Amino acid sequence: MFQLTCPGKTCVKNDVLSGLTVALALVPEAVAFAFVAGVDPLVGLYGAFMMGIITAIFGGRPGMISGATGAMAVVMVSLVSLHGVEYLFAAIILTGLIQMSAGVLKLGKFIRLVPFPVMLGFVNGLAIVIFLAQLQQFQTTGANGELEWMSGQPLYVMFGLIALTMAIIHFLPKLTVAVPASLAAIIIVTLLVIGLDLDSRSVVDVLRDMSGNAEATIAGGLPNWHIPMVPMNWETLMIILPFSFILAGVGLIESLLTLQLIDELTETRGQNNRECLGQGLGNTVNGLFGGMGGCAMIGQSMININSGGKGRLSGISAALFLLGFILFASSLIEIIPVAALVGVMFIVVLGTFEWATFKMFGKVPVADIFISVLVAAVTVISDLAIAVIVGVIVSALVFAWEHAKQMGAKSFINEEGTKVYELNGPLFFGSIRAFSEIFDPKNDPDDVVIDFYDSKVADHSGIEAIDNLAERYKRHGKTLHLKHLSQECKDLLETAGNLVEVNVMEDPNYHVADDRLG
Repeated sequence: MFQLTCPGKTCVKNDVLSGLTVALALVPEAVAFAFVAGVDPLVGLYGAFMMGIITAIFGGRPGMISGATGAMAVVMVSLVSLHGVEYLFAAIILTGLIQMSAGVLKLGKFIRLVPFPVMLGFVNGLAIVIFLAQLQQFQTTGANGELEWMSGQPLYVMFGLIALTMAIIHFLPKLTVAVPASLAAIIIVTLLVIGLDLDSRSVVDVLRDMSGNAEATIAGGLPNWHIPMVPMNWETLMIILPFSFILAGVGLIESLLTLQLIDELTETRGQNNRECLGQGLGNTVNGLFGGMGGCAMIGQSMININSGGKGRLSGISAALFLLGFILFASSLIEIIPVAALVGVMFIVVLGTFEWATFKMFGKVPVADIFISVLVAAVTVISDLAIAVIVGVIVSALVFAWEHAKQMGAKSFINEEGTKVYELNGPLFFGSIRAFSEIFDPKNDPDDVVIDFYDSKVADHSGIEAIDNLAERYKRHGKTLHLKHLSQECKDLLETAGNLVEVNVMEDPNYHVADDRLG
């Protein structure tokens, strides 16, 4: 069940301590995302707990952390503002069902269609988003009740504590790995702030600034079974369905891309379809217990991996510690300086950003650089799902254009007086125009051979192009012979079907994208 990735007590210790570190960093993020979505902070904390523990047990990637995320929160806010939080809970249940359906249908494999430049842009974009999200911690509530940027001594203290946190995380592993560096940094900085009575904002200060409630706290009880109080009718379904599909798509894209990233970092392989099922189950349970739902969190996952947590126990520990904070230790968590958590996240940013991107300039195609920058920019400006979709579309167009330019042919007259065209390059929707311009039915001899030995018909557009060409030669009373086509091509050809020269020993075996083939 737990699939621990290192033997014995060492693995358990690493996973538990990493889980504690992750849980400490989860609190302010869950609270912040709850406010983004327009719901109570406890709804965000419950969402992080339930997503965390369910995906840790049933998900497809040991060591990956799930919880309430900003990418999904920005989708939720519109639904909550228009219809209320009960509709959100109903939408989260439906979101989970959609995600589980994706897992059952084994749609997780399609994440492989995301090209490397898109993946690179996704990682860099998220690193920038994580960095920008920390900047709000440099704001305080002024005398007029408005947020304003820190200045003077509070700012200097904030910078000093952040620098100290980052220094501890960087240098402590060189001395000992007995305790995760991030956890040690949080504890040391917290004790320093308390011992020296430094004027530094804490977790509870952030909560109260966001809520406007001077008595706000993260303390709470266990999540309770809660059927969403919405009309069970067609109108409700039409309200929540668009939001649920968007939430499901955003959640799966972010989760599966994060899974791929962790696969690369740990040199292991997660299970995409199982992760879809785990994410879906987590969101469904969230909707039934009053949580805001969520997906994989790249920042928290990076903290976990960097702290030595690689097994399922790390995610389970993080979720249980988070619940423990809510039930029993809220007062201790609330005194943690925000600067310590910001320092941890800055280290995550430095570790997440692919600095090798800058070395790629001038060494890889310009199109790849453009796609990476585009995806990163859209991730920052809009959200991850749109960025990935844009990246995949642009990559597909670039791919099609580059391969369309490869279509060409050598032609000659053989000893029998037959005109032979030896094609090279793929025949698909992007190259059909170049293909049609190669031939001259009016001036060609009576017998023409088109040899597809160095070419491949990729889709139905290619089949149609061959049929149209056969019709052109037919109108001029000339015979067209087609060599080295796959059997599927022959089955799909209509006009040219009786003109195909069968060469069983040499004809290739490949598949054509066409709905008529099932």
